[in-house]
Amino acid sequence: MGKKNRNFTIFRIFLIIFVEEKRYNGENFKRVKPLSSTKIHLTKAAFTLSAPDIRRLPADSGIEVAFAGRSNAGKSSALNTLTNQRGLARISKTPGRTQLINVFEVAEDRRLIDLPGYGFAQVPLAMKKKWQKALGEYLEKRQCLKGLVVLMDIRHPLKDLDMDLIHWAVDSDLPVLALLTKCDKLSQGKRSAEVLAVKKALSSLNADIQVQAFSSLKYTGKEQADAVICGWLEQEAEDYELPAEGDLDIPFEDE
Repeated sequence: MGKKNRNFTIFRIFLIIFVEEKRYNGENFKRVKPLSSTKIHLTKAAFTLSAPDIRRLPADSGIEVAFAGRSNAGKSSALNTLTNQRGLARISKTPGRTQLINVFEVAEDRRLIDLPGYGFAQVPLAMKKKWQKALGEYLEKRQCLKGLVVLMDIRHPLKDLDMDLIHWAVDSDLPVLALLTKCDKLSQGKRSAEVLAVKKALSSLNADIQVQAFSSLKYTGKEQADAVICGWLEQEAEDYELPAEGDLDIPFEDE
């Protein structure tokens, strides 16, 4: 190793130690308290508020897991089943009644987000566009979003809007749980075939996508979905603000 490269390596080691010290001394960094010793229980979910857009949501901190799907995909039923609360998310006989962004707090700085349904609701076009704008803004701008549950009727999965949503998540490097709802409507063999077909269709994306058959009526897939969602919520939430170059005593150098 040449003298120049050796000096640069020593500099990089020193810089790492320097930054780590500043991190834990609280200088130039903001850190959200981790939940390393806390187990998340979705049954503790409690309604917090309904917001027409992201400007009315809680502070963009901690971790959120969002639920999105077509208006007739059984999103509210799935939320109620996962939280073991029959009335947490309102269920209507008319699909598309979720017009607002609904927030449910599970633990401190850990939330479930129920997004407006898309693609089916029999409502005026202007109102539908308003819902879609709220959904789009949330997905694009909410930094604390760390996992997306895409709900699809197992008998009609991967419609155009579903694929648009999944592609957006992949482009944003966001993990996805594709929850194939109403699987009690199919025989075991047909159900397994549909799950395999969806997995195959999504495998080409080379992304962090999990596929799970789910039934709010029979509780099929509840345990598996719970494990995925809680895993997202239990991860350490960090929001480091890196120091500007002028804040360091030693300037950065290129190799």
